[in-house]
Amino acid sequence: MNISFQQWATGSGVIRHDETTQQRIADLLIDLERQGLCSQEQALRLFAATDYLCNMAMWLTVHMTYAKNVYLDGRELQASDFKKIPEGHTGGALNIVPAYVGYLLANALTGKTRAWLMGQGHCVAAIDAVNILLGNTEPEQAARYPLSDAGLSQLAQDFYSYQIGADGHPAVPLGSHVNPYTAGGIIEGGYLGFAELQYVHMPLPKQELVAFLSDGAFEEQRGSDWVSRFWRGEDTGLVMPIMIANGRRIDQRTTMSQSGGVYWFKEHLKLNGFDPIEINGRDPAAFAWAIISMAQNLQQQHQDIQQGKAHYPVYLPYAIAETVKGFGFVNAGTNAAHNLPIAQSPASDEAARVLFNQGCAPLYVPSKQLNWAITMLNNHSFANRPLEKDHCLRKLQVSDLVAPPIKYLSLGEQLAPMVAIDKYFSDLVAANPELRVRVANPDEMRSNRMNLTLDRIKHRVLDVELDAAEAVQGGVITALNEEAVVSAVLANKQGLNIAVSYEAFAVKMLGAMRQEAIFARHLAELGRDLNWHSVPIVVSSHTWENGKNEQSHQDPTLSEAWIGEMSDVAPVYFPCDANTAVAQLAALYQQKGRIATVVAAKSVLPVWCDATQAQLAAQQGAITLRHDHQADVQLLAIGAYQLQEIERAAKRLRAKGVGVSVVAIVEPARFRIARDAREAAYVWDDATVSNIVPEVQKRLFVCHGRPEVMTGVLRRLDTGYQHSRFVGYHNRGGTLDVFGMLYANKITWAHIIFYVAELLAEDAQLWLSAEEYLAVQGKGELECLR
Repeated sequence: MNISFQQWATGSGVIRHDETTQQRIADLLIDLERQGLCSQEQALRLFAATDYLCNMAMWLTVHMTYAKNVYLDGRELQASDFKKIPEGHTGGALNIVPAYVGYLLANALTGKTRAWLMGQGHCVAAIDAVNILLGNTEPEQAARYPLSDAGLSQLAQDFYSYQIGADGHPAVPLGSHVNPYTAGGIIEGGYLGFAELQYVHMPLPKQELVAFLSDGAFEEQRGSDWVSRFWRGEDTGLVMPIMIANGRRIDQRTTMSQSGGVYWFKEHLKLNGFDPIEINGRDPAAFAWAIISMAQNLQQQHQDIQQGKAHYPVYLPYAIAETVKGFGFVNAGTNAAHNLPIAQSPASDEAARVLFNQGCAPLYVPSKQLNWAITMLNNHSFANRPLEKDHCLRKLQVSDLVAPPIKYLSLGEQLAPMVAIDKYFSDLVAANPELRVRVANPDEMRSNRMNLTLDRIKHRVLDVELDAAEAVQGGVITALNEEAVVSAVLANKQGLNIAVSYEAFAVKMLGAMRQEAIFARHLAELGRDLNWHSVPIVVSSHTWENGKNEQSHQDPTLSEAWIGEMSDVAPVYFPCDANTAVAQLAALYQQKGRIATVVAAKSVLPVWCDATQAQLAAQQGAITLRHDHQADVQLLAIGAYQLQEIERAAKRLRAKGVGVSVVAIVEPARFRIARDAREAAYVWDDATVSNIVPEVQKRLFVCHGRPEVMTGVLRRLDTGYQHSRFVGYHNRGGTLDVFGMLYANKITWAHIIFYVAELLAEDAQLWLSAEEYLAVQGKGELECLR
């Protein structure tokens, strides 16, 4: 089929090509032919095919919301063909269809399969509709949704069907957000704004990434303004951000819309180092032009920098795709367009049925034209390029890490666990020079003892101060925004990463962390490879050593929340000294697809574990340091300061003739009751638990965080209310030192002795001096307990 420019320019269905887009495409046709990428005749056929596909994908998207039967002959639907209760984020999905189809067109025109991500995860119907029409699907969807009346009807019936399998998992390969069944999907997009923070840190040189962004997310999450200051062509591929500016969030206009719309946003972007361009958000050809043009623009800017003609920052190209919510269907641009543009159910309302059929009619494409369009756009074999479902960021190619040697300390030596972590990570970077490094730093690297890493990697800046650890190509991403910096390491899945934060403020990272962990686990459940190096989120300056900064800085919430996630992908570690810290970090980096919270002290502490014990603790999740024959009580520490107090208490108890067992628990979740089969394969069975933790009836658990959390996690080790006790952070604090924090929360060594006396039904006064006893009771001077 030969297509003239004029034939294409008249548009198809609901798609109209405005004069600006027509001129841009005319220039693009010449440029593509000049570069030998695509002849003008072939390009025009691809443009025409794209119009057909876009219309039909919008048609199918609307059917996914309302219909239970889909007919490829385009007949009007009757009452029995509709779902009784329609559901879907229909308006947003309709806006994504031209964007995603335009992305496919850009790939087909240039013979290059770019990566993509979408911040509007709830608009997944658009992606699924296009992919299923094209046959760009994962095996599960390909088998269930063939391009037939039966296959597309099954797709519509599965969409928001809420079906659940006997195993408790969703029963259909379809979801309400981007998920592992979504061909090419790499983030769920359920947490608005994280795509905006992550896209600039994703591609490597020679890779390209198209990021579909949301004006609602711009309002939701700050930090995307800094993208242009972070991009460097030496270690980052081309990024093409495209905002879908439809002007509405759920039931109100966006702040951008109320502030002055696209004009205001363009000025805002210019002030923040972007080069904004406006495109027609209703036209897939406009998206294709933007993607190709932005890539050329950014590549040229980098070449100019390399040749000394310019310097960083670049003016990062940024497309604003102006449209109305729900373009292509009835009630576009209204609040109703967000979810259900037709409020009544067509299954029971005749007027709604008429509206639906009238709205679908201009979108419908007959099978002959649709099949031709599908054939045209599936031109991957001509350029020997992968399908879009297999783009470079979905099919990651990452080599195993080279582990540097570790010099463990001897028992009795003293070193801050954070200093040991710093040394190991710096050595790991040196041993793996081919990997891009990202360090997330929301505040103070040096305060958290990451000096070697900072001096090696350096802050990424635009203007270097001679007396600071800064470099234009630095790998330390520093910003006073926890969400922004943690996104840098979570996005750098082809590299080597670590995040270091004050514990109290790291909880702001939780949403970004959780989205990644959930998506990773869902991929693993389907047998997909998680070919990225695990990421430690190291929280230091923590609850017990941050007393000087008042109780806002004394917050163990992140580790408590993270231990509620599934342990096989989201471990929580409490290294008890420098040796266990480095052993645990080394073990984590030899694993793939895990996001770990590591609670590590930055102050100098004794070494309690030798090299063998430290490695065993990392392997087992706990280590028994001392175990008296016929021990009367077992003291279990979760945290470095907690172990220090336990050891002091144990020494006093032994001197008083009490048999003591001392256990350091580094990874509590290895001892939890498993919540599903995957976690059951990760946690220890009963026999192994007994081998690691000797059985003693009387147990005292001294916890880094709130004891109620560990009471639940360590239920298997709990010997009952009369025999076990959990103590820890009781929400007491203020402007205090370490001892003051321990005392305020009643977990000093002397308090521990008092709890042991209660467990053993003994008189604590037998083991404490009168002065110490009074101090524990809060009735005497405290210096005797320090």
